[in-house]
Amino acid sequence: MAAEIEEMFKKMSTHEGVKGLLVINAEGIPIRSTLENALQVQYAALIHGFFLQSKNTIREINPQDTLDCIRLRSYKHEIMVFPSQDYLLIAIQEPGVKL
Repeated sequence: MAAEIEEMFKKMSTHEGVKGLLVINAEGIPIRSTLENALQVQYAALIHGFFLQSKNTIREINPQDTLDCIRLRSYKHEIMVFPSQDYLLIAIQEPGVKL
């Protein structure tokens, strides 16, 4: 799995406007990050909780559906969350830039 994560980091970090990348495990613990320690812990905790609530909401609406991606956009940042079986990849970028 480590090689897979490294490949994603290399590919995504070259995109214009990417401010930071973070991979967290199923428990919300940061595994790999380009962010400073305090910021990665903050993003990991907040996004992990938001992801779990979003996943449960989707499941309540339609039990056969799954959560593929979360995209949050504010004036200053755009946060995208890409879930996999064991990890969450979180990308923080400037708004309006496509990954």
